[in-house]
Amino acid sequence: MDKKELFESVNPARALSIMALPTIGSQIILLLYNLADTWFIGRTNNPYMIAASSLVVTVYLAVVALANVFGVGGSSLMVRLMGDKNTDEARRVASYSIIAAVTAALVFSLATLICLKPLLLAMGASDNTFLYGRQYLIATTVIGAAPTVLAMVMPMLLRNAGYAKEAGFGVALGGILNIFLDPLLMFVILPKGYEVLGAGIATMMSNVISTIYFIAIFRKVRETTVLEIPKKLITIEQDSKRSFYSVGIPAAFAIFLFDLVTIVINRLTVSYGDIPLAAMGIVLKLERLPLNVGLGICLGMVPLVAYNYSAKNYDRMMKFASLARIAILSFSGICIILFWFFAEPITASFIKDEETVRYAAMILKGRCFAMPFMLIGYHVVNFMNAVDRGKVSFLLAVIRHLVLIIPLLFIMNAVFGFTGLIWSQLAADVINALIAITIYSRVKTEIING
Repeated sequence: MDKKELFESVNPARALSIMALPTIGSQIILLLYNLADTWFIGRTNNPYMIAASSLVVTVYLAVVALANVFGVGGSSLMVRLMGDKNTDEARRVASYSIIAAVTAALVFSLATLICLKPLLLAMGASDNTFLYGRQYLIATTVIGAAPTVLAMVMPMLLRNAGYAKEAGFGVALGGILNIFLDPLLMFVILPKGYEVLGAGIATMMSNVISTIYFIAIFRKVRETTVLEIPKKLITIEQDSKRSFYSVGIPAAFAIFLFDLVTIVINRLTVSYGDIPLAAMGIVLKLERLPLNVGLGICLGMVPLVAYNYSAKNYDRMMKFASLARIAILSFSGICIILFWFFAEPITASFIKDEETVRYAAMILKGRCFAMPFMLIGYHVVNFMNAVDRGKVSFLLAVIRHLVLIIPLLFIMNAVFGFTGLIWSQLAADVINALIAITIYSRVKTEIING
């Protein structure tokens, strides 16, 4: 099938399935990949190793944020230019995304190396955790930042050019490799005491191999698409730069805000004891399933919406947006039923302690009702990125995290105690969904009416 047909004439439901299903699969693999390091390090039963790997995850998330600047910003602009038939600038934008991503990653690596000791101490590393944290950061960030960023940026560009299957396979390849390399490096190749280093090297190596795969795919499709491996510095038009960063920077900032909310939730939960904290940790991991599937659907929607927005085919654009919304609401409804009626056995699969399971089931039953409203917010943010409304997506991220979730966490926790802490997510996301839908309706009317 010609990629142009996918964007312009293929049945919308089929086109969305072609784009979304591989992305959903890769998102699920990515979820397992993100859990692999922690799970295998936990097999050491060394609390200092576990603490060190948890301590430095914020720095690794900064690398992910960098990838979002260039991946989300570049890929959404590229496909809008394709829809506008400006293939030359689309090609330059795709190449610029890669060059800028590598440059930023190398600068970040150098800064991390120079500031490694004060950075670890500032994050709270002690004599017991400093060495392990240093090992992990050197592997994943000092050495591994560039391949990590490329392994995230290149599949975004591929997906938005219509190659969702190839992009999904590459992401899944990295995740599966990481899961297999972890035990091999941690418990077979490296000596005892270097398990954290092994986990870091596994992450870095899986990203290197994924990047090599993506380079091969870029070379394969360069004759039929705007994607290619740049051989020199590329410049893009000023309007393109504005659009590029106005979408990319808010996408990166959203990761920071998500991380901040998780920190606040953990800080408030730990005031009730270690068992509620462990239970909340289990639930936050379980929530990633519907969130990653919903994100996969939204990521599959973005290039289809963006292309037709630039082509001014607004009827087809809105069909893709509506189909994606129906899909995420349907899946979140299924998750609510499963999480409500099977909360105990689902949480017990993570831990056998009865009190922890009791707390986790209670939390899951309360927070699961927030999922459809949470995903509506994700849907609107991704729609705004697709139609070049980066400022709107930035505003929505600020409203959801800083104006609603964090204040309501403190208020409902203070007024209703632990029950309020559980249900604050639903309260925040209901309000956020109403605001998001209102803004979405206005932007849609503005686009259609010109």
